[in-house]
Amino acid sequence: MIYLVDTNVLLRIANSNDVRFQIAQDAVYKLRVEGHQLQTTPQNFIEFWNVSTRPIDKDGFGHKPSETNQILQHLEQIFPLLSDAPNIYSEWKQLVVSYNVSGVQVFDARLVAAMISHNVQHILTFNTSDFTRYVPEGIVAVDPETVSR
Repeated sequence: MIYLVDTNVLLRIANSNDVRFQIAQDAVYKLRVEGHQLQTTPQNFIEFWNVSTRPIDKDGFGHKPSETNQILQHLEQIFPLLSDAPNIYSEWKQLVVSYNVSGVQVFDARLVAAMISHNVQHILTFNTSDFTRYVPEGIVAVDPETVSR
């Protein structure tokens, strides 16, 4: 089974000082041992770059772009990319209209559109409630805390 790894999990894995670092690490390890494929999207890596290079006083990591690039290269080896398929936009638009999505939630809808485009049903995320509305689309949000137990 393929799991999309959400940005919030990538951020925890990249920051050993985060209180959820070990939970994220353990969940990724357990899913791999069970034979699951863990992948991500270009959007996740773009969001990662945003947080990683954002100043600490603005809830970022405060890394230089060169540092972020090194971290990202490592993550790219661990979590292969699902390509941005041509139909993602049309899937996304259908989702945001059907589910009345607004504000920052449009980014979660885009991840769901990518998942639908690639026939991926599971997303590993600490924000499971953000994906509840997409259950009718076959989306299953899995919290790393439930995996690592």
